[in-house]
Amino acid sequence: MKKIMIGTQIKKLRTARRLSQVELGKELGVSKQSVSNWENDNILPSVEIIIKLSKFFSCSADYLLELSDENKSCIDTSKLTDVQAAHIQQLVKDFEEVQSHQQHP
Repeated sequence: MKKIMIGTQIKKLRTARRLSQVELGKELGVSKQSVSNWENDNILPSVEIIIKLSKFFSCSADYLLELSDENKSCIDTSKLTDVQAAHIQQLVKDFEEVQSHQQHP
């Protein structure tokens, strides 16, 4: 069985948002040292923290735990109207199309 490397996922998501370890720690109510320990795979975050991370980064716990590559980002549209949610979905499709054209000109 593959070793869970949640630290890699946390760091990838944190740096994509251009957050420091201190800033992420404040968002989660933990110290910079805790974030550093997770990212270096010295300790695993608690289930409570995994839930907070999942909500903060809008991704599934499966993605954080590297159990799934699919649906790595789940955008919470529950507070949006159906029209607003449809616009978000269209933006995602537009980004995918642009990326596809850049990879296969």
